[in-house]
Amino acid sequence: MNTQGPIGITPFQARGRLSGFVVSGRWPDTTKEWAQVLVLAVRVASMPGLLVTSTVFGVREELPDDPEPGTVGLVMAEGPILGDQAIEPGRFAAHTPPALLMLHPPSETRPSLPECVGAASGCVLLPGVPHLGLEHRAAWAEAELDGTITSLVSRVGMDLISDPDTAVLAMLLAA
Repeated sequence: MNTQGPIGITPFQARGRLSGFVVSGRWPDTTKEWAQVLVLAVRVASMPGLLVTSTVFGVREELPDDPEPGTVGLVMAEGPILGDQAIEPGRFAAHTPPALLMLHPPSETRPSLPECVGAASGCVLLPGVPHLGLEHRAAWAEAELDGTITSLVSRVGMDLISDPDTAVLAMLLAA
């Protein structure tokens, strides 16, 4: 039982596109809690037209303008992984965020089950410092528009290049 209080996650959009999430209450502090945040984000990404292409979201501990009481920070859309507006390798090298998420809309998700056409997917990477004994952690989720979770996996101590999503996120972190 968690006695630290709840974590609030509120999605927000701009011009009809998913722009991020407001985090309130407290930050997730375990891989399990970050996986739960990822599941919610993937459910939001499954809504038609809200997420156009695979997009990276970065955790920002600064507060939005005029925050509601209890707001602790933001998870902001940083940009797509492909195309003219794609974010550059090393984008987060100067300041490593506590977590990076990559969300894939249904049009860019190959569902794990053939009957799950229209599912969205995503990955959260919690960067570690392996040479100090802090291992990388990650979770992957897939969800349908009705909220059904069709896949949920988490790992600790993984090799970042062993998965395409974590490899891209690691490239954004590398200097």
